[in-house]
Amino acid sequence: MILPEEGHLLRIFIGESDKYEGQPLFEWIVRKAREQGLAGATVLRGLLGFGAHSRISTAKILRLSEGLPIVVEIIDTREKIEAFLPIIDQSISEGLATLEKVQIRFYRSGK
Repeated sequence: MILPEEGHLLRIFIGESDKYEGQPLFEWIVRKAREQGLAGATVLRGLLGFGAHSRISTAKILRLSEGLPIVVEIIDTREKIEAFLPIIDQSISEGLATLEKVQIRFYRSGK
């Protein structure tokens, strides 16, 4: 797959304990992104954060069982990301999604 120099980055902020169809929501989103042929996705686990509810989630030892913040980042063209958003929209009951223009310097598989 070849990507243009200008792409877009979709960031989805959710909780680690969020579920959809019986599996972690972040896994479901990444699987859907792959099914839709998007260029790539990465899941990042936050150490500390808060969102719309203003509850602080932290990785402190006594609070490990609480859902930490998760960020799913997906890169591709604006058109492919715009087509992907309606697919995942109904699965996210709480969270935030942002979209920003990015410059793609290279996209290599190593083959």
